[in-house]
Amino acid sequence: MIELKGISKVYRTGDVSIYALHPIDLEIRAGEYVAIIGPSGSGKSTLMNIVGCLDVPTSGKYSLNGQVVSSLSDSALARIRNRRIGFVFQSFNLLPRLAALEQVEVPLVYRGVRNRKKLARQALADVGLQGRMHHRPTQLSGGEQQRVAIARAIVGRPSLILADEPTGALDTTTSGEILGIFETLNRDLDITVVFVTHDMEVAHHTRRIVKLRDGRIVSDDANVAGIPPAEAPAMPATPAGSPP
Repeated sequence: MIELKGISKVYRTGDVSIYALHPIDLEIRAGEYVAIIGPSGSGKSTLMNIVGCLDVPTSGKYSLNGQVVSSLSDSALARIRNRRIGFVFQSFNLLPRLAALEQVEVPLVYRGVRNRKKLARQALADVGLQGRMHHRPTQLSGGEQQRVAIARAIVGRPSLILADEPTGALDTTTSGEILGIFETLNRDLDITVVFVTHDMEVAHHTRRIVKLRDGRIVSDDANVAGIPPAEAPAMPATPAGSPP
């Protein structure tokens, strides 16, 4: 699904070149549940931005679902982000004046989908917020706000979810609940999930851990201690009429 070959990112200041990513190779198969982990400055956020088509590499080739995307135009990258990738961030990134249902509808508006409310209601139900659909962010707890953000990420049924420190602003109990949702999405909807985190405890919830340091991959191992999929709750069935 994700294939990176010789991907690097270099920032230049005058005659000085700063490598955020040295040339790396990485493959992630469809349906995997992966953590990319490293300390601050390791290059993990740069890597996520490239995988998420938010940035382009300085060199190398990036293919997503068999399509080379590393050299596409900004508008083409925007279409891929809207249709194929769901993003979840530590800061939730919710719009303060919109209720939960309206927040989840936003990506569908850009896609021109007609049955937006039906799909948004289902996505909110998928994350257990069917009773909070008309609440604004200030009326929701941190965990509920992150559930809204996850519902917004999955409403278009993307093939890939990128989560950047998704539990960083949450307490331990709520973090466990959010991680359980990601496990269920990966298992029941067969969505490829990639976490970017500095927290090894979070990484241990995934099935594979890729470690970065100083812009290089230093290890890439299966996580045999990952939580078995059977421990995650079942996800409600996907409704008919989901956007393509």
